[in-house]
Formats: sequence, C-alpha cells, structure tokens
Amino acid sequence: MATQFQLFKQKFFSSYFITQALGAFNDSTFKQALITLITYYSAGKIALEPQIMTNVAAGLFIVPFFLFSATAGQFAEKYEKSWLIRKIKLLEICIMLLAIAGIYFDNIYFLLLVLFLLGLQSTFFGPIKYSILPQHLKEEELVGGNGMVEMGTFIAILVGTIIGGALIGYNETGKIILSALIISVAIFGYLSSRRIPATPAVEPDLKINWNPVTQTWKTLKFTKKNRVVFLSILGISWFWFYGTVFLTQINTFAKVSLNGNAFTAILLLTAFSVGIGVGSALCEKLSGKRVELGLVPFGAIGMTWFALDLYFANPQVGFEGTLSPWQFLATDGAIRTLLDCTLVGVFAGFYIVPLYALVQERCERSYLSRVIAGNNIINSLFMVIAAIMSATLLMLGITVPELLFITGILNAIVAIYIFSLVPEFLMRFLVWILISTIYKVKAKGLENIPEEGPAVLVCNHVSYVDSLIIGGYIRRPVRFVMYYKIFQIPVLSFIFKTAKAIPIAGKTENQTLLNKSMYEIAEALDAGELVCIFPEGKLTSDGEMNEFKSGIEKIMEASPVPVVPMALQGLWHSLFSRKKVNKFTDRLKRLRTSVGLVVAKPIPPEAVSKEKLHQLVSELRDDQA
Repeated sequence: MATQFQLFKQKFFSSYFITQALGAFNDSTFKQALITLITYYSAGKIALEPQIMTNVAAGLFIVPFFLFSATAGQFAEKYEKSWLIRKIKLLEICIMLLAIAGIYFDNIYFLLLVLFLLGLQSTFFGPIKYSILPQHLKEEELVGGNGMVEMGTFIAILVGTIIGGALIGYNETGKIILSALIISVAIFGYLSSRRIPATPAVEPDLKINWNPVTQTWKTLKFTKKNRVVFLSILGISWFWFYGTVFLTQINTFAKVSLNGNAFTAILLLTAFSVGIGVGSALCEKLSGKRVELGLVPFGAIGMTWFALDLYFANPQVGFEGTLSPWQFLATDGAIRTLLDCTLVGVFAGFYIVPLYALVQERCERSYLSRVIAGNNIINSLFMVIAAIMSATLLMLGITVPELLFITGILNAIVAIYIFSLVPEFLMRFLVWILISTIYKVKAKGLENIPEEGPAVLVCNHVSYVDSLIIGGYIRRPVRFVMYYKIFQIPVLSFIFKTAKAIPIAGKTENQTLLNKSMYEIAEALDAGELVCIFPEGKLTSDGEMNEFKSGIEKIMEASPVPVVPMALQGLWHSLFSRKKVNKFTDRLKRLRTSVGLVVAKPIPPEAVSKEKLHQLVSELRDDQA
C-alpha cells in the first residue's frame, strides 16, 4: 500500500491525479444535482416521469462517447498529451459557465444540453486518461497507478455526489454556492493541468479521419488485434453497464423502496463510491503489484452476490421518500442495505482495476490511445443499452428492486460467458486463491526474466504446485513442461491445460509423448515464448535436489536461447510436497508456509550444461539473503 501512495511524489502523477479527480468531481456534482432536481423537484417542469427522465439524462451524457470517441482517440495519439489536457480543461470552464446559466434560469432541458456537452468534454479526455499512464509509470507501477486513479475518481464522484445532491436542495442559496463551486473547480483543474509534464505524441504524423462512422469502425478494429485485450474491454464495458443501472436507479431506489429522501440517496451513493475506492486501493496489495487477473472472477462473484442480497433485503416499493438518513438508519435492515451497497462497490473495484491494467500492459503503445477510445465506444454502447433496458423494463412495470435483481443475474451470466472464452481469468483466480491462502511467497530477482523473446526457465522441483507459484509471480505467460501424471491431477489439470502446459514422460515410459513434448517446446521457443522446465524430471522425495537430466542440453541443441536459473525455497515443508507428516498439528503448521522464489540472471545457451545449472539452482535454493 505504501508504494502506490509514493507515486504522489512524482510531479506527473500528483498533477495528473488532481486534474482528473477534479474533472470527475465536476462531472458527478453537476450530474447528481441534475438527477436530484429531476427526481425530487421537477413536478410540472418535465413531460416524462422522473424515473424515466433520469435514464434519458444518463443516455445524453453517454451518447458523445459513442459518437466521438474514435476522433478523440486520434487526437490523443497525434498531439502532445499535456497540451491536449489543458485545452480540454479550458472547454470544461466554458461548459460550467453554461451550467451556471441553466441553474439560474431553472431550465431542466437546457441543463440536459449542458450534460451532453459535459459528456463530449469527457469523451475527449477519456483516451488520454489511461493511455498516458504507461508513458510515465514503470510496468510494476501500473496496477498501483490504476488503483489510485480509480480510487481518486470514485472519491471525487462520492464527494461530488454528496455536494451536488445537497446544494441543489437548498433553494437559491444552494444554487449560488453550487454555481460558484463548479466554476472554481474547473479553473483549479486547468491550473493543475499546467503542471503535467510534456508527454510526447506517439503518432505525430497521424492524419485525422473526421468521418465518425468510418473512424469508429477502424478504431474498433484496433481493439480486436489482441483477443485477450478485446475480451477485457468487453469485461470493462460490462462493468459500466452494471454501474449505469445502479447509479442511475439509486435515487429512485432510495425513494420508493427505502422511503428515503434525497440525502438518504446520497448516503447510498456514498457507500457505493467508498466501496469502489476501497476495492481499487486494495488491488495492489491483493495482487502483489502484478496485473492479477484472478481478482476479476473474485470481483464478479461479489458483484452478483451483493446485488441479489440488496433485492432480497428490500423487495418492497411504493414509498414517498420521507425518511432522513438518521431515520432510515433506525429502520430494520438499513445496515444490511448499506453493507450491500458498499460491498458491491468493493468487489466492483476488484473487478475493474486489473482489467484496465491488463489492457495497458498487453496493448501496443503505438495505438493504445485508439484502443482506449475503442474501449470508450463499446463502454458507451453498453451504457446506452443499460439506460434503454432500464427505461423499457420500468415502463413495462418492473420495479427498481427487481431491476437490480435482474442486473445481478445478468452479471453472473456475462461473467461465466467471458471466463469461458478466456479461461486464463478463472485459472488465475484459482492460482491467486492458492497463493493467497496457503503460501506466503517472497519473490526476488523477477526483473532478470526477459520482458520479451524466448527463454527457458530452469527450476528445482519440490511440490505438486511449483508451476502455479512460478506462473503466479511471473508477469509473462509461461509454458510449463511437467510430468504427465502431475498434469493429470484433478482440478490442477484444468489450470495446466489453460496455461498450455506441455506434459512429458520419460523415454522408457512413453517415447511418443516425449518426442511430441520436445517438438512443442521447440515450437514455443520459436514463437518467442517462455518455457519452464524442471530438469530433475521428478519431485524430490527427501527435500534434496535430484540429478538434472540431459533434456535441457537437448533443448539447447534444437533451440539455442537464454536460460534463466531459478529456485524455490521452503516448499518442502509445505502442504503439497511429498514430505510425510503424521500428526494433525504438524499438518496445520504446513498452512501459510513462507516460500521464496529466487531468480538469477540469464546465461547464454553456449554456456549451458546440466552440471552447471544444477550448481546454480542449488546455490539459489540455499541462498537465504
């Protein structure tokens, strides 16, 4: 946790964080003021029912993302980003002046136009928001940086939501304070943007395509270049579908289901936003500073569970919205409702932060802004669909609690579908649970593993889960070569197959499988992949290293690539080793075993021999420094 907060010592991150947080604050302040105005104070001023009009407002804010994200992505690639941010913040000042005029004349339709313009301004900031981070942060800082940005965004949304909803209800004085606040925040946001260091354009010679239709299509093609990135974008877009339903309906839910007034609605929004902030901030600690995809299924499970519980706790409707927050808290089930809202947010944070970090990590830098723009287009489409679905179901007689229940069920269905397409998410979830609950792993020397290109990782073989621990801590995907009987262990076999492990057998056991394995190893190395082997050929039976087989030398003859020696420490005393334990208390001691993973610098293929590697791995295993 301390490491990610140290990012604020960087001039870039502190100024960028403040700039984007103030923008999020203004967005949420104005939107919540308008939604509160529509929900509680619009009698006789609008043609549609308030619960329908709030969905119209949500749609108007989203439409610019769908129409102009492709153009915005091109701008983010072509121009220097700090200069572009300053221009966008100047536009925000102009929009806030229009907002003040709309508040003064109390014209909801004009304020809806302003909301559309605010969505347009956010559209052009969107591709910059995430594509600028990899240009300034190290790879190991991406998860922490994304977590802090998400936390800052939702704290800003939280504070803006409270202030916007509260001030709009305090008659003329509240409106004057609200007007002064939004223009002041816009000005401070511009001043903060002036401290953002120059960020070079990645495609300065890019020719802008002003046709939104053709460019949107081209931009969406960029998102499909990497299948995992594209499916991650679909996961992100589903998050915004889910969030749109919840955030749009929370005011009406508070009123008709909880009998809460506008301030009670703010209390629920506070719980939800605090939850997302906490979940986002916890991601780095839970993931060990890695892009931990295992958190995504964990987050999806919580998003469904607590959405369903929110319905079961409050299925009723028909109230008029008279209870203050204190009166609401005195009712039965109030604490359960607040916990549900908070935990929906916490698990949503677990879900979204790794997905954004994955897109940044696995996407080519030269077109990352356009991929983010494509992400925003798909996000906006999902959000528009969410608004249309919500409005349609409500007009058909579905109640707000039932709508939240339906969204929770849909979340489970969508999650299962995405995880079936990309089993890596579920595989990493199982690995993350194993590492987080049974072992305490301390890794050293991970920077010695090449960031790209082929290499063979060589490690001692201590337990049935050696490959899971190694794969869980190495950023790049690893193809493991493992004894075929371990490959066939139930549950673990799913993980190994998903990770494209290569089963192998001894020459006397299965010559055909051995030949096939050697061919797959050569094929993987030719494709530039990492391959990990355990040269002992079997698990240790006494805690000591076995003799290394000659397979590594044969691999080098076929594919001369760098070899990275590694060693696992402490696993002999763990739950999944072959060490025999008779006493139950001794078995309990094997839980939460402290384990080390030590990685040495690569050695060239011409220097490789099984004897030398055995010596290096043995020294690493015994190194307790």
